[in-house]
Amino acid sequence: MNINRRVLMSVVGATALASTLFTSVAHAWEPTKPVDFVIMAGAGGGADQIARFIQSVAEKKNLTVRPLVPNNKGGGSGAEALIALKGTSDPDHTILVTLNSFFTTPLRQENLGVDISTFTPIAMMGVDPFVLWVHKDSGITSFEQWVEKVKAEDGNYVMGGTGKGQEDSLVIAWMEKNYDVNIKYIPYKGGGEVAKELAGQQILASVNNPAEARGFFQSGDVVPLVAFSDERLPALPDVPTVKELGKDFSYYNQRAVVGAPGMSDEAAEYYRDLFQKIYDSEEWQEYMKSESLEGLPMNADEQKQYWTQQVERHKELLAEMGE
Repeated sequence: MNINRRVLMSVVGATALASTLFTSVAHAWEPTKPVDFVIMAGAGGGADQIARFIQSVAEKKNLTVRPLVPNNKGGGSGAEALIALKGTSDPDHTILVTLNSFFTTPLRQENLGVDISTFTPIAMMGVDPFVLWVHKDSGITSFEQWVEKVKAEDGNYVMGGTGKGQEDSLVIAWMEKNYDVNIKYIPYKGGGEVAKELAGQQILASVNNPAEARGFFQSGDVVPLVAFSDERLPALPDVPTVKELGKDFSYYNQRAVVGAPGMSDEAAEYYRDLFQKIYDSEEWQEYMKSESLEGLPMNADEQKQYWTQQVERHKELLAEMGE
């Protein structure tokens, strides 16, 4: 099954490709204190890097009258962050950087009582592809060699990720099913830690976003084997997609900002305008290129529709995992 960029574009419609879909109007409301900029993941991962880059752009360009204060709450596959937003006493000063655990965590942990439809859509900043990485000393230089190696290990091949039901685990589960391999999976707190563990050879492979592995790739410690994207990534032009290798599959992580349930309309419009300015900035556009993010801007209604579609697709993926 695909959770790919083409499917996402068909959901939100062709007009979603124009960044002008973010509302840009003058607002009477402005934050009166620092904004709690909650990150639905641990330090060093893709969501953390993006949040801190966004914060730096806002500060550099003096776009906010009060600072965005990054606040990592990655516990429980992002459950900690969802609970924090649901229970905040000040929804107008609380926003969240999300990834696909925004969809999967409430599905896997129904006892949280989190209904994402009550959250406030702010901005879709891009979608982030996944890549399979191995250590340079593995001797593996192709995906076909990797499949052979994993089969030979017969259940003892060790990969790391950010937790069962998380994005990378869904891709790993898909590989197990479609290539008849059995992988031993070790969960870590975030994508940054996973990348470090692979570089240190504590695990044998990972499914990381390009941004999470970029430093270790540039230093030559890790080798990319295949991308789970619709097309080859500009930053990794020699790396084939799994589609090229014969499987109709791709998977992207959303990089979005949402507001707390109960946020006022005035505050929501303020943040939509703020993130439109950040999205349009030269800094963000260059960041997307360097980190292999693809643009997929949506207005508020389209984001809500996208959430509904992604919940249904992730229900199917989790069911395939036996969740």
